[in-house]
Amino acid sequence: MAMIRLQKILSGAGVASRRAAEALIRQGRVSVNGIAVTELGARADPHRDDIRFDGRRVRVVRRFRYLLLNKPRGCVTTRSDPQGRRTVLDLLAGVREYVYPVGRLDYDSEGLLLLTNDGELAARLMHPRHEVERIYEALVRGVPGRREIERLARGLVIDGRRTRPAEVALIGPRRASGRAAPALGGAGADSRLLRIGIREGRSRQVRKMCEAIGHPVVRLRRVRIGPIADDRLRPGEFRDLSDLEIVRLKAAAGLPAGADAGQSPDAAPP
Repeated sequence: MAMIRLQKILSGAGVASRRAAEALIRQGRVSVNGIAVTELGARADPHRDDIRFDGRRVRVVRRFRYLLLNKPRGCVTTRSDPQGRRTVLDLLAGVREYVYPVGRLDYDSEGLLLLTNDGELAARLMHPRHEVERIYEALVRGVPGRREIERLARGLVIDGRRTRPAEVALIGPRRASGRAAPALGGAGADSRLLRIGIREGRSRQVRKMCEAIGHPVVRLRRVRIGPIADDRLRPGEFRDLSDLEIVRLKAAAGLPAGADAGQSPDAAPP
């Protein structure tokens, strides 16, 4: 049986995303056959070795789960919160699999969020190399002019780095669907709705981009992740992705469209 990188085993088992798994290894929270491992290059056999995280045995995932959640405002995109705030996991009533969020949405942001225990897909979706587009609707203060919208689209410098080119459109004071934008305290009549598509996932990126052009975000909603959208999910509701949606999502992330959703972590090359 092939030896596989430890962080890949952990992500494939649904313990955490691959990046988060690397942090767990560095912290000494992972052991193989009773010995703590802190080297990121360490490998193991998930079928023969005794791999543990915080003392709990890591099991090979036999069935992957792919969930789409409409995250409401006022909850954090983590599995647990030291401040005791509500997390997205608190919304997943009846889900027994150890799923974790793919990327983040801020505490005050809302919209579509993927959760899965498919570590390979999660890693690809979060890596900017694969350029999976996320589309947001941002209600901003004031009325951005053509010059400000062009700056957003070309890319601008935030936190010392230039953003990649974005797709930006001024929708107006109403949603693209024709429904009135939700009532927003303090938004004022001079607020406008922008539709922004980005292909990178930097911290609070859309908010910082809008602040940089002088039109701070009042309310932010993610409405699409790659090919996945659903305007019927109410805030706090979730559902499983359909087989077709999984195929399309994998294709967007550069994975074979016909990849077996139930394969174990060692089925892919290390």
